[in-house]
Amino acid sequence: MTQIIVLPHVELCPDGAVIEASPGTSLCDALLENGIAIEHACEKSCACTTCHVILREGQQSLTPPEELEEDLLDKAWGLEPTSRLSCQVIVDRADLVIEIPKYTINMVSEGHH
Repeated sequence: MTQIIVLPHVELCPDGAVIEASPGTSLCDALLENGIAIEHACEKSCACTTCHVILREGQQSLTPPEELEEDLLDKAWGLEPTSRLSCQVIVDRADLVIEIPKYTINMVSEGHH
């Protein structure tokens, strides 16, 4: 099992979390299966940016993003060099540390602050 450390997020995971996932599982599925309700408006089809995460550690073990993911990430709120869409990240054997951005495009467009 791969350990995933989720840094604190005010709404989704106020105290942070340490979860485990089997290699081959999408990061989005791992989060959802462990009670972290990350948005996934396109139902994990790589058609939006609501499941955007920032990889703080472990990203070198993952396959690089494909062109469609990179194009979508350009629209993500709070984009950083290690940003990924969690629906496209397939967990490998290396542990990960992730941050869920404070906002998503959905939250900004709906006026959440």
